[in-house]
Amino acid sequence: MAVSDKVKWDEKYRTDTGLLQRSEPAKFVREHFRKAGGKRAIDLACGGGRNTLFLARHGFCVDALDISSVAIETLRKRSEGLCVDAICVDLDRFEPRKGIYDLALMVNFLDRGLIRRMAEALKPGGLFIVETYMKHDGNEKTGNPDFLLEPGELKEILGQGFEILSYEEFWNGEEERYRMRKQGVAARKQDDG
Repeated sequence: MAVSDKVKWDEKYRTDTGLLQRSEPAKFVREHFRKAGGKRAIDLACGGGRNTLFLARHGFCVDALDISSVAIETLRKRSEGLCVDAICVDLDRFEPRKGIYDLALMVNFLDRGLIRRMAEALKPGGLFIVETYMKHDGNEKTGNPDFLLEPGELKEILGQGFEILSYEEFWNGEEERYRMRKQGVAARKQDDG
C-alpha cells in the first residue's frame, strides 16, 4: 500500500457515510460460512465490517483487517462485546501466520498475491470464501481492470491445493451502488500430506 491508498480510503469513508452503513453480509459468506471446520476467521479488506460482524454473531473469533483507520475505528465501536480484533494494516505487505485460520474471507477486494499468501494461513481443511467483481460488458462501472477478475479466474487461482465446493458468476445485489458482475468461490484447503 502506498500512503496515498490509506489517505484515499480514509477520505472515502469520512465523506461517503453510505460506505459504512450497516448492511447484509455478502452472498457467498451467508451461503457457505457454516462449512468452516472451526471458529477462527480472518476478513481481509473488511471495510465497515458487515461480514466480520455476521461471523462474530455466529460464534467466530475474527481478525478484521483494512487499510482505513476510519473503517477500523467504526468496526471497533460496532463490535464491542464480540470476539473481533480490528486491525489497520497494509495488505500489500501483510504476511499472515501459517496454519491458524479455519475461514478466510476476501469480499469486494482483489489481491491475487494475497489470495496465494492466505492459502498458507488456512489450516488443512480450512475454508476460503472469495467474492468480488469481474470484467463484464454489462457492468455499470468499469474500474481498474487490475482489480477485476477474468471469467473463471477464481477457479484457476484456487485450483491447486483447494477443493472447489461452490463457484458462481452472478450479478451483485441491489444493496450495492453499481450493477456489477461478480464471481464467488468457496474452496476447502486440501491436506498438505
